[in-house]
Amino acid sequence: MLESFGVTKKFLGKTAVDSISMKLEPGHIYAMLGPNGSGKTTWMKMAAGLIKPTSGFIKYNNESVGVESRKHVAYMSTEPFFYDWMTVGDVGKYYQDFFEDFSMEVYDEMLQEMNLEKTLKCKELSSGMMAKVKVAVTMARDAKVYMLDEPLNGIDLLARDEVLNAIIRHAGEDKILLVSSHLVEELESVVDYAIFISNAHLVGIYEVEELRQNEGVSLADKYRGIYGSVEMGGAC
Repeated sequence: MLESFGVTKKFLGKTAVDSISMKLEPGHIYAMLGPNGSGKTTWMKMAAGLIKPTSGFIKYNNESVGVESRKHVAYMSTEPFFYDWMTVGDVGKYYQDFFEDFSMEVYDEMLQEMNLEKTLKCKELSSGMMAKVKVAVTMARDAKVYMLDEPLNGIDLLARDEVLNAIIRHAGEDKILLVSSHLVEELESVVDYAIFISNAHLVGIYEVEELRQNEGVSLADKYRGIYGSVEMGGAC
């Protein structure tokens, strides 16, 4: 279980996340949605133990996130994090050195599913190919929590379903999977809950099936209703 208790994060006086409290439970897929600059990435980085809250705290299985929790949390950032000299195969070796739960067998399997060769140089990859490598190397860990920040960025329309299906297959039923994305329609059929963030605040958490049954709206409709004329943009 991943829990956030009144978490706030400020950067040079600007509030990026403001008093967010919520609970994520195993066995569910969550979408974290919101316009650019809403605070999604900042919250995920705090939950991954990469940055510390200004106030409040986040716990994984009743223990504050930190060095120990990082062993169980696999986080995929939006930023490139591989060296240019690396091949796709080197990326797997790099992760294998850092994470005891990394499986080269699973990594190879996901690369094959995504039609990627291990001999390809990272500096020569398109944005879509790089996105696939990042997904593959993250999901090749046997983690308890997977947090993917904009995993579909740069991936063409035809490949999105393929990538999403690969993510879900490798996540496992007893895991927490959190996906941040502005491609709301693509997540509609795969997520259980949607977490809406706006201007650093938690707007609400909604069960997607209940939205359809009780309110008669799709996830995209709910997004439009909450954010109005806010234009859907890139990672934030």
